[in-house]
Amino acid sequence: MVRRIQPEPFRIKMVEPVSIPDAAQREEALKTGHFNMFGLRGEDVYIDLLTDSGTGAMSKYQWAALMKGDEAYAGATSFYALKEAVKDVLGFDYVIPCHQGRAAENVTFGSLAKPGDKIPFNMPFDTTRAHIFNVGAEPVDCVIDEAFDPECRHPFKGNVDIPKLEKAIATYGDKIPLIMVTITNNSGGGQPVSLENLRQVSAVARKHKIPLFLDAARMAENAYFIKVREEACKSLSVGQILRACMDCADAITVSAKKDPLVNIGGLVCTRTEDLYYRILPRVILCEGFATYGGLAGRDLECLAQGLREMVDEQYLAHRVAQVAYLGDLLEEGGVPFVKPAGGHAIFIDAAAFLPHIPQKYYPADVLAVEVYREGAIRGIGLGALAFATKDEATGETVYPKLELFRLAINRRTYTNSHMEYVAQSIVDVYKRRDRIRYGLEVGFAPAAKGLHHFLAHLHPVQF
Repeated sequence: MVRRIQPEPFRIKMVEPVSIPDAAQREEALKTGHFNMFGLRGEDVYIDLLTDSGTGAMSKYQWAALMKGDEAYAGATSFYALKEAVKDVLGFDYVIPCHQGRAAENVTFGSLAKPGDKIPFNMPFDTTRAHIFNVGAEPVDCVIDEAFDPECRHPFKGNVDIPKLEKAIATYGDKIPLIMVTITNNSGGGQPVSLENLRQVSAVARKHKIPLFLDAARMAENAYFIKVREEACKSLSVGQILRACMDCADAITVSAKKDPLVNIGGLVCTRTEDLYYRILPRVILCEGFATYGGLAGRDLECLAQGLREMVDEQYLAHRVAQVAYLGDLLEEGGVPFVKPAGGHAIFIDAAAFLPHIPQKYYPADVLAVEVYREGAIRGIGLGALAFATKDEATGETVYPKLELFRLAINRRTYTNSHMEYVAQSIVDVYKRRDRIRYGLEVGFAPAAKGLHHFLAHLHPVQF
């Protein structure tokens, strides 16, 4: 049977040669990298699905725009090209460039949050949580319960549970400096948030006079899911839906290394001058002047072009279909993963894949090691190692409800035959899953709360 797949809406113009390290080389790389996927060198990896952040391919129009970069320290022409693109595509008047998404988080939470504050979310990602912890505040998860059931096929598992949000506001009151919604919801499997839900959250935020921020790194993919899954939006273009989503928010933070299709860059965009000037001084202190924010002028030009390209519906249809194709292949092989397939990644349910490995031995990261061993494929564990916390009252470890292994698909980078190789490698690991009889322990990790998984030294242990 010939499988019908969404063809690539691009031609390959330049290639980057890659090779597959042999089994002995892979084993040595694991030891040298302390069994942490972040410790592997790029040359140790054949297909690198560690992250979709900054790893995609730029278009010929972006490469052409790069040559227009104005490197003036203040008031560069390239900044105004970016500002115009933000206004046209997203509708915000006030634009703060940053060098990447975590810089946008740093200046936002560092400017608006203080020790003891609580910040309601659907679910924050790892670096977002770490920035909140760093200023002495805490995130409050308000995602719907369906998010924690990998087999549930709810079309918008990233949605905020409105009663949970109202309860958080009633509980913490003036300790809430802002509400943030991540679109798509990365920690929960790349799951989208509906426009209807965003409007409900916006209404709650306005009622309580709390600013609503969107973590909008994957905003175009989220808008595409709304178009194909939300009945009231089927006649709208992705661009129109994206603007409607942005209209719900007072401000956004963006890792431009995701949907805006650049290798480096970030944004904070605000609706009001007051909010803009509350955040701006920290940008100048930590990033650079207000009109470049740590980026070269050529990066600003590429970002301006990428914002316009990210809403192209042919590109988005292929992008989402390629992720779904990998999911279909894994499902045929019986591999458990978060359903429906997310927008930027497949999240394998490591707890179901390796149910005999206790969560304290990091099954998602064991799976990462085994997938690398099998096919020189790099993904990342997003489970206990990344998200476990300590109960301050009892000192006991609180494990996350989801133990996931993420395969993040780079934009416009790999072909569907690469997806077939990835799927076959993982299915082969799944067939021998019962023979995987070890766990991982942390030998060293830095003390920074929420960040230790990036630099942890792990070692295999029998249990």
